Amino acid sequence: MKTIYNLLLIIIFLTLIMPINARERFFQVQSIDTMKYSRDLAREKIKDSTFDQTIEIQIKNIAGTGATHVSLGTPYEEEFMPYLKRWVVIARKYKLNVWFRGNLAGWENWFDYPKINRNLHTLKIKEFILNHPDLFDDGDVFSSCPECENGGPGDPRKTGDVDGFRNFIVNEYKTVKEAFKSLEKNVTANYYSMNGDVARLIMDKDTTAKLDGTVTVDHYVSTPEKLAKDIKNYAKESGGKIVLGEFGAPIPDIHGDLNQEEQAGWIDSALRKIVNTKEVIAINYWTNNASSTELWNDNNSPRLAVSNIEKYYNPVNVMGTIKDEKGNSVKEVTVKGRERTIVVTDGVYAIPVLDKESLTFSKLGYVSVNIGVKAENVKDIVKDIVLVKSYPRIFYSIYMKILNFFLGLLR
Repeated sequence: MKTIYNLLLIIIFLTLIMPINARERFFQVQSIDTMKYSRDLAREKIKDSTFDQTIEIQIKNIAGTGATHVSLGTPYEEEFMPYLKRWVVIARKYKLNVWFRGNLAGWENWFDYPKINRNLHTLKIKEFILNHPDLFDDGDVFSSCPECENGGPGDPRKTGDVDGFRNFIVNEYKTVKEAFKSLEKNVTANYYSMNGDVARLIMDKDTTAKLDGTVTVDHYVSTPEKLAKDIKNYAKESGGKIVLGEFGAPIPDIHGDLNQEEQAGWIDSALRKIVNTKEVIAINYWTNNASSTELWNDNNSPRLAVSNIEKYYNPVNVMGTIKDEKGNSVKEVTVKGRERTIVVTDGVYAIPVLDKESLTFSKLGYVSVNIGVKAENVKDIVKDIVLVKSYPRIFYSIYMKILNFFLGLLR
């Protein structure tokens, strides 16, 4: 008994003294969309308790990719609250945050709800948040009006009401942000997704700034190269960071019919380019099931693309400590990789990597260290780094310059 007690004390001690790293990812929010089930079946399955088995399988699959969030499209009317809560409860069970990408059904006439205008939309959205505080956790995302151009007064490209559209999303964002603040919930609320062409029209620098520097696009294009190019253009024109509210393949009208291998290749290429743009802070893959872009078949077996989603959603981390020759932690070290550069503030680092690459550890006054890593077929890589001060070399260099100067005078 005493031996077990001592062992427990050792484990507790090691836990306290060992550095704890949170896993690092490429994006702040990594989500997979469930719209075909969480929205489209909301009325049909609301009283079907056996459907919880389907929800659980889908949520478990999504969590297994390394996703941080699951995107739910359930409408916000009271009729659908029991159904939405079932999804949220199971998401929490699998440690997922929720990206709420539903809407008031009246905005687009979902489920035959009567149309509502902008003022009523903002009022009802506020009521929904304040009336259901238990739905939300810190770290969630709430999109009060995804693809707003599809409902209400209409698409500003057709109505010409650009200023009205801008004012609506900016004012609603203020209302939503204040509602979550009153609940003391840390929920991101500025992901107002819109068609890419609408974003070009609406998201000027002033509007982007009022949405706290974020532009959200639901964007489907033919090639990964065009996707990366468009992202850079959105960032340049708006001055903001980019959120991909929806992306995926294949959409038959855009990509044609892709087999599993072609779909997996398209997604792999697109995600690599997205990672390397560095303008993207959040992504949502559309969808998990029941669409042309699905990641799982009807029987919930994974398609080949799932492994590529996991490769980017749950990347290999290189991690460890950074110390000097005396064993002291070195702070403010820059760690530069191919996809990411980080600054380590506490002497403990973790950085996500893909495939083979080299990492450079540098700090003024120290000799830089380069290491090679191979991220294939491994989980994580532990590499403790020792940085050696470069001051003696600097002094020696100065000494030699002074010595050579005086030797020159004597010649």
